Amino acid sequence: MTILLLGILLGVGLAALLTLLFGVYSIGPTQRGVLTTFGRAQRMTGTTADDPQLGALLSDEEKKRYSFPTLRVIQPGGPYFKWPWQRLYKVDMTIQAVDITWDPDINQQFIEAVTKDNLTVQISGQIRWKPCERNLYAYLFGVSRPAAHVVGYFISTLRDRVATFHGDRAEGAVEGVSINDLRRNLSLINRHMEEACRKTAARYGIEFDAALITNIDPPNDVDEALASINTTQNQVAAAVSQSRADAEQKLKMAEQAVQIAQNRADAEAAPLLELGKTLSAMHAHGGKDALDSYLRNASLPLREKAAQTILKL
Repeated sequence: MTILLLGILLGVGLAALLTLLFGVYSIGPTQRGVLTTFGRAQRMTGTTADDPQLGALLSDEEKKRYSFPTLRVIQPGGPYFKWPWQRLYKVDMTIQAVDITWDPDINQQFIEAVTKDNLTVQISGQIRWKPCERNLYAYLFGVSRPAAHVVGYFISTLRDRVATFHGDRAEGAVEGVSINDLRRNLSLINRHMEEACRKTAARYGIEFDAALITNIDPPNDVDEALASINTTQNQVAAAVSQSRADAEQKLKMAEQAVQIAQNRADAEAAPLLELGKTLSAMHAHGGKDALDSYLRNASLPLREKAAQTILKL
């Protein structure tokens, strides 16, 4: 009897020791924790579809499909305690960078996409993402491999964007070749991808931080042909620009010549116009007699010069 009691006490003590050793835990400063009891996560009231931030990202139809329970998230700190029938999930909340060519099942150097003119291009770049603290249920239990899932979703959205992209065509660009538009508008494509992937926080518990598409290249043989076409097109554009500059310069010089002639004509006409105003004013006040007197007085210097000229001759 004593041995049985001693065994029971020893078993209880060992169980208590193991519970203390494996039941006490802490959460790091860049981590968040979620506890499950017999496989069920500890929940709060409401769903992610009711969340003001997450719900605004979804349509009414999507809210029915992506309505997840709101979990009790354990914040950094400790020590905390859990029972043996509870399981702890620690989630790293730091921003993670992953190459878009990464695939756990395939070794590839780039991904392929088809443009709107049926040209197959090779794309490379990176994305930055992190788990969404407000939707850890979807991240932990809705997606089996979050990193692979987020890359796959991004590539699917990117391929759709490449296939339908229409950029502002710059002067001198080659008509009908969409690769030029794609290369010229990489920053615009990245901004579109960041905006298009915002709803992943509500759907999959993954927040996109940035999209960094760095290269969009066609196959080598096509690239050489495009380089030749672009070189020729640039030469034509340079010649057109030079011709326009010469024409604008000549037009400017002609405008300046016309302005100079106009100024000279105005200068010659100004005394005559002023004299006309003076004569009109004299006629208005003194009548014909005043004009005759003015003409007689004005002609005296001319008569004197004429007389002197005759005498000299």
